[in-house]
Amino acid sequence: MAEANYLRILVEDIHSATVATIGADGRPQTRIIDMMLWDAQGVYFLTAKGKTFFQQLMEQRFVAVSATKDKKAVSLRGKVRSIGCEKLDEIFEKNAYMQAIYPRDTRDALEVFHLYEAEGEFFDISDPSSVARASIVIGGARSTESDYFVGDGCIGCKLCYAACPQRCIDVSRIPAVIDQAHCLHCGRCAEACAQRAIEQKERV
Repeated sequence: MAEANYLRILVEDIHSATVATIGADGRPQTRIIDMMLWDAQGVYFLTAKGKTFFQQLMEQRFVAVSATKDKKAVSLRGKVRSIGCEKLDEIFEKNAYMQAIYPRDTRDALEVFHLYEAEGEFFDISDPSSVARASIVIGGARSTESDYFVGDGCIGCKLCYAACPQRCIDVSRIPAVIDQAHCLHCGRCAEACAQRAIEQKERV
C-alpha cells in the first residue's frame, strides 16, 4: 500500500486525530483536530488564528499526529507550515459541516496548515492473527523507525519462530527472515535467540 493510501485512510476513514505540540511549560499538549485534505504533498488541517494551538504551530513548526479507528492506526511526526487561506474553499467544500461552524465571512478567522515533511507508521490489528504494519514517509523526511533483523550468526534453531506471537519469521532459510509487514516489534525473538543473532536496527 502506497503512502497516498495511508493518507487517505487518515483523512477520509479516520478523519479526527490527536495532534501534539509543546506547551509554554515545556510539556506535551494534545488536542483533537480534523484532518481535512490530503494529496501527494501531505495532509492539511486548519485552526483559528486566536488559539494557542495556532501560536504553537507558527513557533514550533512541528507536530505529532496519531489517529485510530476500527483497530487501524496512522501516526505521523513532521514539519508543518501555514499556507494561509490556500485550500480553504476546498476544505469547506469537502467538509460541509465546517460551513455551520464558521458560516459566511467568519471563516477568515481560520488558517490552513500543511503537514508536508513527515515520517510515521500505519498499524492494522483488525485481524489479530495477522497484524499489518508499514512505514510512512512524506516529502524529504527520513524514517527513524527501527526493525528486528536476523544476522549471520543464525544457526537455524527456530527458537525465534517459537517465541514470535505472529509467527512471522521464515525459518526455512538461514539466516531466518522476519516479515516486517507483520512484526509487532515486541522483541521476543531477540530475547529467545541464544546466538544473539537478532538485532534491532534503523530502517534503510
